[in-house]
Amino acid sequence: MPRTELTPLPPLLTVPDGVGLVAEIEAYLASLPAPARAAVPYVCPLGSTLQPWYAGHPLPKATLLDRALRRPARAVPVSAAEHLRLASRYIAAAGWLQGAMWDAAGRVCLLGAQAAVLAHGYGTAPTVRTARVQLMEVLHATGRPVGSPDVYNDRPTTRQADIHQLLDRAAARAARLGL
Repeated sequence: MPRTELTPLPPLLTVPDGVGLVAEIEAYLASLPAPARAAVPYVCPLGSTLQPWYAGHPLPKATLLDRALRRPARAVPVSAAEHLRLASRYIAAAGWLQGAMWDAAGRVCLLGAQAAVLAHGYGTAPTVRTARVQLMEVLHATGRPVGSPDVYNDRPTTRQADIHQLLDRAAARAARLGL
């Protein structure tokens, strides 16, 4: 019988070899699905595009019944706070005016902006009334006691920035109150 020589075993390691473990972990991590990317707004280096004043709100759509009865679409429900923000955005888009509700160029005053937001199908008459109450509350709280927001709009010392600030404060107050 021929004699075969046994090969000696490698010496025992006193330190664990981590190469196999690292390879196994890397293979496991590679098999996992990619993590969801966080939604980051795209910022174009060439500038921004104009957005309509009602951006972020759906357009009023006439239902089949609305079309059959030849009536306007049902209003999009908005809160008093959203109505005030939309009025501010409408003024920014159309332009601001004193002494009249609107002019031939499309510029509007505070009341004209609220009427335009309502006419475009955002909110209801009670929403507008609630928003106007919030405007009066802010005017009186800031030491400007006037008979109506329209009187404040038409003052010679009032500027467009004052109207936007008033609308912003009234919207914040309405949101805080849940209106």
